[in-house]
Order: sequence, then structure tokens, then C-alpha cells
Amino acid sequence: MIPAVMRRFYSVLGRPSNNLTSGIVGLANVGKSTFFQAITKSKLGNPANYPFATIEPEESKVIVPSVKLDRLYDLYGSQKKIPATLTIFDIAGLTRGASSGEGLGNKFLNDIRHVDGIYQVVRGFESDDITHIEGNVDPIRDLSLVQDELVLKDLEWLEGARERINKKLNRTPKNSPEFLEMTLELGLLEDLEAHMYEGRKMSHFKQNWTEEEIGILNKHNFLTAKPTLVLLNVTPRDYLLQENKFLDRIKDWINEYAPGDKVVLFSAELETKYNEFDRKLDEFENYCKTIVDGQEITTPLTALPNIIIEMRELLQLISFYTCGPIEARQWTIRKGTLAPESAGVIHSDLEKTFISANIIKYDDIKELNPPLQESQLKSQGKIKRGGKSYVVEDGDVIHFKATSGKK
Repeated sequence: MIPAVMRRFYSVLGRPSNNLTSGIVGLANVGKSTFFQAITKSKLGNPANYPFATIEPEESKVIVPSVKLDRLYDLYGSQKKIPATLTIFDIAGLTRGASSGEGLGNKFLNDIRHVDGIYQVVRGFESDDITHIEGNVDPIRDLSLVQDELVLKDLEWLEGARERINKKLNRTPKNSPEFLEMTLELGLLEDLEAHMYEGRKMSHFKQNWTEEEIGILNKHNFLTAKPTLVLLNVTPRDYLLQENKFLDRIKDWINEYAPGDKVVLFSAELETKYNEFDRKLDEFENYCKTIVDGQEITTPLTALPNIIIEMRELLQLISFYTCGPIEARQWTIRKGTLAPESAGVIHSDLEKTFISANIIKYDDIKELNPPLQESQLKSQGKIKRGGKSYVVEDGDVIHFKATSGKK
């Protein structure tokens, strides 16, 4: 049986936690480490023009962009603003045959297993100066190659799981609840195996999963059950004009072999240049105009904020806020989290001693003028009380009430 405290998370695949992570995955030498350095604004990672420049995963936290936090900071006149973060790992590049151990493949695949969401970087630009491990640029082949390696490794783990279940079944009474649960698990794994032999990921087996099915998959932590955002690494010009000669074929491939996955254009080269301009946005905008020969640019000059937000949405992460004169702070929780457990994200004592929560909806105050007067909000009925069964929503501004706990 699924523990009651975890049951709220089982509407989606993935580890039942508020502290989820993402990993950058792809073939060797497609711009993963350059992207990692750009999104983390760091010198971590090792972007180099040869395979396996990265061996051990690099880890960094990136700030989650939030217009809501910026607005709440102004409304409450807070002294400081504390955004949420997302942990990202730069994982070494895969090669053909990784699932069978080629190119340190087993190690790299195990590194992927420890993250919750996948940024799959695919090369969509041609350059004589940057070699491609497969000899030429072909995003469709690269997408298929990486997916095949992940599927093959999952099939290996799935086969091992089935063997273990069959051994337990032989020792379990047929009229016991455990026998029924293992039979259900075995049947699901057999159906998934047939689906994956067609080169498709577990996450695309069906759209509406039962709680029991999701509980089974989350227990095994399969690679292809993780949500994926495909990042097509293109030239600066292609990104600014949102065009690429491979894009239509990539979308067709995703629709057939990875339905539900999304492709986002970005340029590791342009993001690196964006950081070099060090927030001098006017100068960077002029630089971008020279790239597109003066054409109108309607695309955001950097793709990174959108890339971070897209991953959070794939991971089913939302934010609530605590605000006052000292600080305005953004907190991360999983969709479906109850008020007491949300309080526990701030401090475990708050969850144990939770009484109630005073809740202000962001949409009710975003158009008001600072400084906010909570007494006025109360008189207007804009402060609601939530109990232990209240499900926190994205954008909630919350003040938790609790009994005296440990200092």
C-alpha cells in the first residue's frame, strides 16, 4: 500500500519530494557543459572539443525567475528578496553502446538515474571547428541514439526486477495481499517491456496512470520514466529568429517516438555572450540586432529563464511565498502539497505543530499599490484561513500558525 502521507504525490511520475533535481543529458560534445556554465553563470564543467571532457557530474543551483516574487517584494517593502533555486547536474556525454558499458556508459547512465528531470541537449548547428562524435550533425539520429540507450538500460533493470518479483511470488501465499500486489507489478512491467521494445520511453506508455501504477514505477526509478525537455542547441541567429532547418523533423520525431516531450530552441553560444555582457541589456540587444541584420527581434534575448520554468513545470513544482518587512521569500513544493507539509518546507517543527494558515491569493493583491495594509485585506475578505486539508496553490502568500515547538 502507498503511505497516506505520500499519496498526494502519486498523480505524476517521479520521486515524491519537494527537492527535485534536473540533469543535462546528451551525446558527448553537443554543448552540454557550455549550456551548464551559461545557466549557472559559473566556470564549472569542462566545455572542450573532445569527448568525455566531463567525467564526474558537476552540480550547481540556479535561481528560479519569478515575476511574482519581484512584485511581492515591492508590495511588502521587504528589505531583501530570496528566490527559490533549482539544482542542475552536468552529466558526462553518452555514446553509442553506453547501455552495454561503452565509453564509461554504465557510470553515466547511473548518474542520470539520480536526477528527477532531464534536459536533453541536441546539436542543431553545423561547424567545422567543433567535431561531432558521430561524424556529422543529425539531430534525429542523436535523439534516437540517446533514447535507445536509455531504453536499453531500463529494459535491463526491468528484467532484473521481474526476476526478483518472480522469486518472491514463489514464496508468497496466493491468497495474501502481497501476492496480489506483486502480480499487479509484474503485469505492469511486462506491458511496459513490450512497449519499450518499440523504442519508446516508459513515460509515454499512457497518459492516465493509477496511483498503484505510479507507485510501482517510482519505486524502481527508471530512466525513461523521467520527464524530458529537449533543448535544441542552435546558432545565435536561429535562436533569435526562432528557426532551424532541423526543427520540423524533430517535432515529427517527437510526436511519433516521444509524445508529450517538448523541444525548446536555445543557443549555448549566445547565452555565453549574454553573460559576458554582464546585464548591460542595451548593449547586448544592439549586439543581437547585428546578428539578425537589423530584423525585429520578438524572442527573449535569453532562453534560460524559460528553460528553468519549463523544467519546474515538468517536475510538477510550484511556489508559495512568505512576505513581510524583513524579507520576501519564494518556497518550492510539489503540486498537491497540503498546508502542514508546506509549512514543513520552512521548518520541520512547523509541520509537527501546525494549527492553520492565513492565505492571500497573489491575483488578489498584484494590482494594489504598496505598502500593503493587511488590515484592509482582512476587511475586504482577501485573507482566507486554511486548515490541515488545504492544498497549497501556486502563488499563495501564506502566514503559518503553529503551537510552540522546539527553539
